[in-house]
Amino acid sequence: MSRVLDTFLELVSIDSPSGEEAACGRYVADALAAAGMSVSFDGSSATTGSDSGNLVARLEGSAAGMRIVLSGHLDTVQPGRGVEPVIEDGVIRSSGDTILGGDDKSGIAAVIEGVRRIVERGVPHADVVVVMTTGEELGLRGAKALDPVELEGAGLAVVLDADGAAGGIVEGAPTHWTFVAEFEGRASHAGVEPEAGVSAITMASSAIAAMRLGRLDDTTTANIGTITGGSATNVVAASCTVTGECRSLLRDRAEDVRQEMDRLMREAAAEAGGRVDIRWTKEYDGFLFSPDDPLVGLVEAACLDVGVTPRRFRTGGGSDGNIFAGHGVPTLVMSSGMTNVHSTSETLRVEDLEHLADIVEALLERAVG
Repeated sequence: MSRVLDTFLELVSIDSPSGEEAACGRYVADALAAAGMSVSFDGSSATTGSDSGNLVARLEGSAAGMRIVLSGHLDTVQPGRGVEPVIEDGVIRSSGDTILGGDDKSGIAAVIEGVRRIVERGVPHADVVVVMTTGEELGLRGAKALDPVELEGAGLAVVLDADGAAGGIVEGAPTHWTFVAEFEGRASHAGVEPEAGVSAITMASSAIAAMRLGRLDDTTTANIGTITGGSATNVVAASCTVTGECRSLLRDRAEDVRQEMDRLMREAAAEAGGRVDIRWTKEYDGFLFSPDDPLVGLVEAACLDVGVTPRRFRTGGGSDGNIFAGHGVPTLVMSSGMTNVHSTSETLRVEDLEHLADIVEALLERAVG
């Protein structure tokens, strides 16, 4: 049994549901400290509500080169307590009614192993920073609370937290806006005096009917998530709350769609004689690398060094990588071998786990020069 596999099996045996990452954080801190890194935890728990801060570890470079940030997250979704991993035909799964926890403990194990190897082999390397966040599954809480100073000087951040076989490279992820819109009309008796009322539900419906929703183009989506309102069947609804979102790999496109959705809601309210209060939140900024970007080429070369075929893809979902990119740090997210994540049928191939550790090691070697 390989060391990275041993590490992974130990990690998944540690309960770390979102908000309770401290035990897992201590394990990772001890492993990285033993490898020669200086380790600390930040004060983000006051913001995130976790029992641990984000873990930040540093290894001073032994040679000139690009500072690399390696990142994953400490928390897992439920049901994730009492995980008992089993290995059958080279595939790891949970033996019980729990997730496995490859999201994201496969990435964590690969980072630990990659750092161990370059230190043990005496490989010349540039500065290495490891960031393991809390509360990722609750909306990237740890990453959002991380002080950007921890990422200063990084030439590349690599977040090992995408599904799929090792070698996957996320070259684009979206800018994501969400909203809560509260429509206000005027109540009246729906049978006796409906003309005296102004239906908040009707104005919300008119706005939604005018919106372009779903997949708008190959980079952009929009959605209405929930609609709640009214008080009784015989009352013209005085209030209605709508939630929704829009996303695009292109930041300007995301802003255009946001403005259009906002305009349509305000126009519908005004035309009906009501009003609407709309609260927009930018969940995170997106990123999109060009086909010839040398940083993508660097990661692809590291994959090829260890016999793994790299593949680029884009995603409509967000990760800690979006937060890092929003701080101006060039960031790529990599597949960490996990499949069927967030379910009790989650699996991880041992081969992918070992390949992932190989890629981390090769990347740190290539960052010199």
